[in-house]
Amino acid sequence: MAFCATCGAPVEGRFCAKCGTPVAAAPPPPAAAPGAGAPPPPPPPAQPAGGYAPPPAAAPMAENVASALCYILGLITGIIFLVMAPYNQNRNIRFHAFQSIFFNIACIVIWIVVGMVIGIMQAALHMWFFGFGIHSLINLCLFIGWIYLLIATYQGKKVVLPIIGPLAQQQAGN
Repeated sequence: MAFCATCGAPVEGRFCAKCGTPVAAAPPPPAAAPGAGAPPPPPPPAQPAGGYAPPPAAAPMAENVASALCYILGLITGIIFLVMAPYNQNRNIRFHAFQSIFFNIACIVIWIVVGMVIGIMQAALHMWFFGFGIHSLINLCLFIGWIYLLIATYQGKKVVLPIIGPLAQQQAGN
């Protein structure tokens, strides 16, 4: 008795009663085919109804890249990485996201306080040039700190800032 090569059911005739595959049209195994050099190519994958196959899911970013990206736009990217799965489950990425948010909030507070102090000094002492120099120096220091955090995090180092770092570790669950 012959058996169907597709489903394995017994066949009595030229077609399988179970799946409808023609028995006589079934190709012989590659070793039995005369003159066959290479096996036939695999059949193309079946497409879902509608003809559209979604692209395969992209692999997530490396941890150091995602951690460094938390610092790129400060509050915005920090919040994005806290919300976006699977990055919000990684404690290291969560730490850098929280530290980025806290660092940017601290920068905003420093800018406001320094601006007020310099404004009072300029009004009281009439030293306009002095305030501009101090404000520029503080902005430069904050910018260099931001660049250092960005580069060190990309290199895989975990920089914990003095006051902000422990708060970020507590929020991230480290």
